[in-house]
Amino acid sequence: MDIQIISTVVAGLLLAVAVVGTIVPVLPGSLLAIGTLLAWGWIMGSPAAWWCAGIGMGLALAGWSASTVLTGRNLKQQKIPRGSIALAIGLAVVGMFVIPVLGLFIGFALGLVLGEYGRRKDLPAALRASGSALKAMGIGVLVEFGCAAMASSVWMIGVIVHFTTR
Repeated sequence: MDIQIISTVVAGLLLAVAVVGTIVPVLPGSLLAIGTLLAWGWIMGSPAAWWCAGIGMGLALAGWSASTVLTGRNLKQQKIPRGSIALAIGLAVVGMFVIPVLGLFIGFALGLVLGEYGRRKDLPAALRASGSALKAMGIGVLVEFGCAAMASSVWMIGVIVHFTTR
């Protein structure tokens, strides 16, 4: 079997894992997509493969950055300190083991609310700040997912063009 075909099949599987990984935090996400596209473009070596890999890597990087920026900006706007974020991350890790898949999200949300309630001593204010931060995080995850899915679609176009013109 041709190394290009094997590489393309493996790249397709890795990109599928990367797209799912933007939503399921246990799996790698955008970073895996970027690495996969870079390796696939290098192995294929055709102009079509390099162009599509480059565009796909740009999309994956944009999604990864947007997710981080949206969440970070909202945490600053809500004046949520690092202590609350650390508690949220700690409970997210615990939640990941207690409740498979959803535990990470539930633990993070619970930790953020508890951290903010401990700091503000006002449950409605803590819920508003935490809810706004979680909404921004959810939007960030959706943007990252969309960009990873578009990167995979661009890769598929590259696959078609590469194999029809070789």
